[in-house]
Amino acid sequence: MNLISRLIERRLELPPPLTRDLAVRRDLRVPMRDGVELLADRWAPRAGGEALPTALIRCPYGRRGLLAQVLARPLAERGYQVLIQSTRGGFGSGGAFDPLRQEREDGLATLDWLIAQPWSGGSIVLVGMSYLGYVQWAVVDRLPPQVKAMIPQVSESALTLEFLREDGLSLETPFEWGALIAVQERRGALLRRPFQTRRVRRALSTLPLNRADVVAVGRRSAYIQDVLARPAGDPRWAGLDHRHRVAATSVPVSSIAGWYDIFLPGQLRDFRALQEAGRPARLTVGPWTHASFTNTAVIEAVEFGLACARGERPPERAPVRLYVTGEETWRDFSSWPPDGYPERRLHLQPDGGLSAAPPPGSEPDRYRYDPADPTPAVGGVRMSGGGRADNTALEARADVLTYTTEVLDADVEVVGEIGAEIWFRSSLAHADVFVRLCDVGPDGRSVNVCDGLTTLSSATTLTRAGVRLWPAAHRFRRGHRIRVQVSSGAFPRYACNPGTGEPHATATTLRAADQAVHHDPGHPSAVILPAGDIAP
Repeated sequence: MNLISRLIERRLELPPPLTRDLAVRRDLRVPMRDGVELLADRWAPRAGGEALPTALIRCPYGRRGLLAQVLARPLAERGYQVLIQSTRGGFGSGGAFDPLRQEREDGLATLDWLIAQPWSGGSIVLVGMSYLGYVQWAVVDRLPPQVKAMIPQVSESALTLEFLREDGLSLETPFEWGALIAVQERRGALLRRPFQTRRVRRALSTLPLNRADVVAVGRRSAYIQDVLARPAGDPRWAGLDHRHRVAATSVPVSSIAGWYDIFLPGQLRDFRALQEAGRPARLTVGPWTHASFTNTAVIEAVEFGLACARGERPPERAPVRLYVTGEETWRDFSSWPPDGYPERRLHLQPDGGLSAAPPPGSEPDRYRYDPADPTPAVGGVRMSGGGRADNTALEARADVLTYTTEVLDADVEVVGEIGAEIWFRSSLAHADVFVRLCDVGPDGRSVNVCDGLTTLSSATTLTRAGVRLWPAAHRFRRGHRIRVQVSSGAFPRYACNPGTGEPHATATTLRAADQAVHHDPGHPSAVILPAGDIAP
């Protein structure tokens, strides 16, 4: 066990290992149905590994390095043998890497091969985060009986399609990921990561965006180009959506999500599909971003996965376990979304107020949005640099409106799906509406809870813009205040709206817009919260 492994184990606070004496068989060749061979490494205790369940990890980021130390080694020391495979076209595996497209056929072929190995142990648990979770959903409706459980983390069954929503094009995440996979096998890629990150940041401000990938990685990225130019219904994405397979799973699923994860809405959708189909499933949502370094996957694999693999009942717990921010504690619920949180509306008021009372007659609030100086993303749902943040500087900008309740005289708990209806008009037809929910403490510090963005194409007409915010579980403490921000962007999380209607991929002209937010009896803008009683 090397120094890095010891530091990781100490950081993750893992349960004690059963053994430290591991053997690693490198570069096992796994044949696919078209004759391509994928490479895999097998981690197992030196003695008795053949009798253990196999944790299968299929990964596009390589079989060694940090992933092996964070996931493969800890599991092999705690009751598993582990097969970690490089997906097609990467790190020695044959074929060409076409993101997401080949994972169903390759995953099924890998399972067939694994079951036939004399050392396979007779039971399999699928484990992994992000792309490593997506590959699990790709095969979920054709699992052989040897597969006993799935543990997808910060992942969902449609993945890239979340970035392609017509009501807000995600920019930062697909660019960061596209750049990562484009350069990850270059010599010295890990040492060059800080430099690469700076190049990606510059690229996000490049126009037109369909040339920005050259700035980021030095050449064209097919994935980035496709995200920019091909909407969700384009044939390019056919076969990549596995939502229809979720309810057909035959094994228990323990789903691990994060409140600030890029895939949270889809992961909650998948969990609801499992619940509605009566499948055995449980959900854990913590205060994490996509890249948070946590021990949850290993602990779930040991406590939940091993029990399922051995035909035992996992430790009892409620189906849903949520970390309630604001209260800063874990709570158990029977379902998602939980019962007992009826929708309550807080209406935007004149002079920056926010309350349950209907708004009086009033003039709209106005601001000017300039895509040449776009409203920045601060914290929130991002691959890196996200999570909870101080919004004080953001809210001081002239292009951000805020609406705030009086000081709460009792705690208010919000748990579930959150939305907003904003009556909005722009001087340009094409505009975005970004809404963020914040918790303002007694010291005046405003901390983001959740947010969302929608895109309008006829905004010169007064429009009721419906905005889907990220789900949340948050307690606003007595003495705090609830705040809603309204603006027209969060760059570079979302591509800035050029205001011209040009496609994002080729737009080069940026037009500033004058925006108006209405809050009067005929146009009652509001945030919609699943909450208990709210102080006036």
